Amino acid sequence: MAFMLLAMPAAQAQLPDFTTLVEESAPAVVNISTRQNVSSKGSAGGFHQLPELEGLPPIFREFFERSLPMPREPQGRNRGQQREAQSLGSGFIISEDGYILTNNHVIADADEIIVRLADRSELQAKLVGTDPRTDVALLKVEGKNLPTVKLGKAKDLKVGEWVLAIGSPFGFDHSVTSGIVSAKGRNLPNDNYVPFIQTDVAINPGNSGGPLFNLDGEVVGINSQIFTRSGGFMGLSFAIPMEVALDVSDQLKASGKVDRGWLGVVIQEVNKDLAESFGLDKPAGALVAQVLEKGPAAKGGLQVGDVILSIDDHPVIMSADLPHLVGAVKPGKTIKLQVMRDGSRKTLKVKVGALPNEGEEMSLAGDKSSASASNRLGIVVGDLTPEQKKAIDLQGGVVIQEVQDGPAAMIGLRAGDVITHLNNQVIDSAKTFAKIAQELPSDKSLSMRVLRQGRASFITFKLAK
Repeated sequence: MAFMLLAMPAAQAQLPDFTTLVEESAPAVVNISTRQNVSSKGSAGGFHQLPELEGLPPIFREFFERSLPMPREPQGRNRGQQREAQSLGSGFIISEDGYILTNNHVIADADEIIVRLADRSELQAKLVGTDPRTDVALLKVEGKNLPTVKLGKAKDLKVGEWVLAIGSPFGFDHSVTSGIVSAKGRNLPNDNYVPFIQTDVAINPGNSGGPLFNLDGEVVGINSQIFTRSGGFMGLSFAIPMEVALDVSDQLKASGKVDRGWLGVVIQEVNKDLAESFGLDKPAGALVAQVLEKGPAAKGGLQVGDVILSIDDHPVIMSADLPHLVGAVKPGKTIKLQVMRDGSRKTLKVKVGALPNEGEEMSLAGDKSSASASNRLGIVVGDLTPEQKKAIDLQGGVVIQEVQDGPAAMIGLRAGDVITHLNNQVIDSAKTFAKIAQELPSDKSLSMRVLRQGRASFITFKLAK
């Protein structure tokens, strides 16, 4: 017991003191509210419901006002009339003349944006620009000699380091919470361009858009999302690295939009079986499942089946590393890609293009065909007609007309799928497919490239002896 009593003061002395940091930094943290005229039609009891993300058992949620009650509809008002909705979020001032960073989802679709400063004064903000892909927004208020935060770099953070958040959870201005960096470079579903900082800092609705500080009082991230099954904090919160936010901010300030690098490929993760089938020592890299016609990758010689291992000597460990590495490259710059092709490493030089606007990406679409041939995989396939090849922009491939009992059914193939590669070999006809299928080895990881509804992916399977 005596040992425990002696040890406690030493342990307590090692805990950080945040008081000076908060005193110096809190004045530059602001509360953000928005007003939006929305139709009351379809609202239940005056509350706005956030639907769960389809297909994702764990929910990554943009976590501010969407889960808060909205103003109730006045008695006697007819459905379909307009009412005013308010929301709460956070932000922070990055320049003395009034530039403010926050999340895009805090101010999305707002008709009016009000910024409340630490002294309780309110200013109307102008929206300079937004970038939904990184969830960053830049605001501007009129002012001089405004308090500002110090800006730091997320790349200097270490896992286990103390960090602190200041924001307005549930409207409680300038609430302070602390924790540690749990991980760096996290990739979340539908967020391809942000390598998130993961922390265990308590974050709740209203913290969104607020700053994440290191112990030097520097902002290293923007609190953006939480992992939750309940709608509240569950110990996992995610922040946008400051380097990403500042790059977006600079571009928004200069031109009102953000340009990103783009290769024009569809990629997928390399698992253990795929790594074995492509001659890799261990799972790593991004497997190219589709190369879009006339895109930068196609012009640079990238091929379906290549595994991208690095970009300008930056390793691609997970496939999700590729989008934010390429996205950070300025369009027009030539990069060096190291790829694994046919069991050997190869270096390619590719001139990066500009990422198209959402909905403008080049795509492929598939259809069914006629002739058929049987094979040991348990499927009936047919050649593509010239019209079908032109429609889906393919030189070869076969379409699945029927899936019987067998390996194909077990790995989820469907009628209408188009197979373009089998065991790393190009399929140019049903005859070629049947020959390759007949010669497939047993008890070895094999790969197959399948095109379904315009999306291509590699799948792996094994044939029993």
